[in-house]
Amino acid sequence: MVTGGEDRIRVLIADDHPIMRDGIAVALESSPDMEVVGQAADGAEAIVRFRELLPDVALIDLQMPGVDGLQAIHAISAEFPQARIIVLTSYPGDARVRRALTQGANAYMLKTATREEILTAIRSVMSGRRVVASEVAGEIASHAWSEMLSDRELSVLRLVATGNTNKRIADILCVSEDTVKARLKNIMTKLGALDRTHAVTLARNRGFFDG
Repeated sequence: MVTGGEDRIRVLIADDHPIMRDGIAVALESSPDMEVVGQAADGAEAIVRFRELLPDVALIDLQMPGVDGLQAIHAISAEFPQARIIVLTSYPGDARVRRALTQGANAYMLKTATREEILTAIRSVMSGRRVVASEVAGEIASHAWSEMLSDRELSVLRLVATGNTNKRIADILCVSEDTVKARLKNIMTKLGALDRTHAVTLARNRGFFDG
């Protein structure tokens, strides 16, 4: 283990809750091989701070105002392909996790993680490994054979979630009502939903509506 000095792992924390940021910072600073070099209150600031500080690892929440965590991860990874990013969030969901990892995250942890679990994740990412919280890994495994929703299906389901009728959805998307019905049928089959309301709930829980 690194014991301190200039060999410490330099960490950036991005979370819109000051108390959460401060708590994470205290937990990390108590370890001799960690150094918190900066904090950010939203995704836009996270991008700027990453560019300024070039941390070894960035801990980024997903749900933040303005530019959210997924957008920040995408932007940072595009500009800095070697960036090491750990999602630290309250939200599980296999679709959410897959999207974060696809956008460039190296690890996905929940805020229920212990201090030691977070420290271990940081060290693992520094060693080139990917880390997914055990609870989240279980969700991914349980949906391993499920088909992901297409962009067209998601566009229908988002409109269902805001209370639109099939006819209204058809008008908004400039498609026929039969097309909307067909997409809803596919959505419910893919999600294993009993009806359109159940489909919205399942999709929200799995993270399909993020980003």
